[in-house]
Amino acid sequence: MTVSSILVANRGEIARRVFATARAEGIETVAVFSDADSDSPHVRDADVAVRLPGNTSNETYLRGDLVIAAAVQAGADAIHPGYGFLSENADFAQQVQNAGLTWIGPPVKAIELMGSKVESKRMMADAGVPVLTQLDPADVTENELPVLVKASAGGGGRGMRIVRALADLETEIEAAQRESLSAFGDSTVFVERYIETGRHIEVQVMADRHATVWAVGERECSIQRRHQKVVEEAPSPLVERIDGMRDRLFDAARLATEAIGYEGAGTVEFLADEKGNFFFLEMNTRLQVEHPVTECTTGLDLVALQILVAGGGALPAEQPATRGHSIEVRLYAEDPAQDWQPQSGIVHRFDIPGKKFEVLDRAGIRVDSGIETGSVIGTYYDPMLAKVISFAPTREQAANLLARSLQRATIHGVKTNRDLLVNVLQHPAFLAGDTDTAFFDTHGLDVLSQSPVRGRDLQLSALAAALADAAHNRENARVNSGLPSGWRNLPSQPQRKTYDDITVEYTLGRYGLMTDLDGVTLVENTPNQVVLVDGGLRRAFSVSRYGSQVFVDSSLGPVRLNRTPRFSDPTEDVAAGSLLAPMPGSVVRVAAAQGDTVTAGQPILMLEAMKMEHTVFAPTDGVLSELNVTAGQQVEVGAVLAVVTEGEQQ
Repeated sequence: MTVSSILVANRGEIARRVFATARAEGIETVAVFSDADSDSPHVRDADVAVRLPGNTSNETYLRGDLVIAAAVQAGADAIHPGYGFLSENADFAQQVQNAGLTWIGPPVKAIELMGSKVESKRMMADAGVPVLTQLDPADVTENELPVLVKASAGGGGRGMRIVRALADLETEIEAAQRESLSAFGDSTVFVERYIETGRHIEVQVMADRHATVWAVGERECSIQRRHQKVVEEAPSPLVERIDGMRDRLFDAARLATEAIGYEGAGTVEFLADEKGNFFFLEMNTRLQVEHPVTECTTGLDLVALQILVAGGGALPAEQPATRGHSIEVRLYAEDPAQDWQPQSGIVHRFDIPGKKFEVLDRAGIRVDSGIETGSVIGTYYDPMLAKVISFAPTREQAANLLARSLQRATIHGVKTNRDLLVNVLQHPAFLAGDTDTAFFDTHGLDVLSQSPVRGRDLQLSALAAALADAAHNRENARVNSGLPSGWRNLPSQPQRKTYDDITVEYTLGRYGLMTDLDGVTLVENTPNQVVLVDGGLRRAFSVSRYGSQVFVDSSLGPVRLNRTPRFSDPTEDVAAGSLLAPMPGSVVRVAAAQGDTVTAGQPILMLEAMKMEHTVFAPTDGVLSELNVTAGQQVEVGAVLAVVTEGEQQ
């Protein structure tokens, strides 16, 4: 069966990834898009695009009937689901086939069997694969804590909660159910023991309808935040050093694949300990976000193989050998230091040099991204900006190459987790392969979130920002624009500019630059480019401004600064004890009433943004003197949600 036109029932990066292979195969591409995604790059990438009215996932990308109608309207003869949304929905897969379209995914029965994490674990246990035992919430005891509440229908960290106190179990189950229903249309959750320090190892499988099953290679995805993967790599450092573990993993993965009559690309996930013991977690009946690291270490195009198998084609009897090492990081619009708060806003500039959606055959960088310069990051969907992937002969080379690429990338606008990713890739524990699921707890999220540019390097970057600002001001001055910045007839005080908590003092006069940074001289000074010599080392700084935000890019690393105004605006002051919205979102639950006496750390309300719930807590003991929102209300970042006044109620 030949596929001539593919509709991708998804958005962003994965839609563009499938389009890239389809173009290479001579296949027409069809996109679907919500109103919020009307200007998304994936819409422009497609040959034709069909609008799905609405903004939320439930209105658009989770509406299987609308997606299939779009395929029929556009003349597509196949649907690729990507990952997330409807990718593991057996009913949708059946509806696609009922409509006479080719489903580029596994058989409906296989999706049904693995679609419930509860049922899939029972099946694997019967097949002899080691599993973690499911717990009845009503019977959980103190000795079994901590436990993990997990959505049965989905993944990506949504609908998952760690519970360390029995008193919190019911509340966390309810929260997980709400998240799961919002993200996957299914509120079913289950409870199991939570292993604090483990290794997340998964095996990529590929199978055809002619009984050929490949265990293509394993990936390690242990470094996670909120149970969502942040760093993925192939091969696994743990598996590399334990004799026989790879063979046992591959045998278990093939057993799981054959047991359900699987076809296409899938991933069998395990939780392993340092001794090489492992437990079945789940089988993802779709392409994984981290599939590029397997492609780079095998030379395979997994999407092309999905299309081949869906059309009835046969895999070669011999699967390809692996080579080299590949690491992928997920670049998110989020603030790790502030409890991973997702960020929204404009991406003013976005440039990460590398191959776009290509399988690498030599050392280099690959970039799979759903955004570009000028894109707006909203609140309806996952805040991932891009996957940045390195490939090199050795793991150390791959880590260094990826860290350096991230440092040299131009990313202006929304706050991202770039600094965290660079710190992880350069951390001695990571380079040693010590990457269990407690990595952030072990090494300190507060430390890993800090900018790598510190001390004198940070001062030099701030000086460059100040000098570029001065040049910008002179260039736009209405009178005497040719005079040096801060020029006076007689010697006066130095110029002073403040960025965040950094104050820069300098003088530009007939004898050049004078600053408290000894040994620094100025070579060039324009509104967007400053060249300084420090200790005999000449260095160029690129400076960009967007309102009060200033971005400085140089070989020292990227620096994000906020210009502090000389005079504050009284209208921007807020009352002490104000609870401000940390991001745009929707109020899903209010847990206290105006006039209530509250204690520090008490939940006041819950916000939903980008399919995740975020709790807003009371900052101090006192009285909830103001409550300005109700459940269901949309709020903007910085909005005053409530006010807690210290002291007792009068």
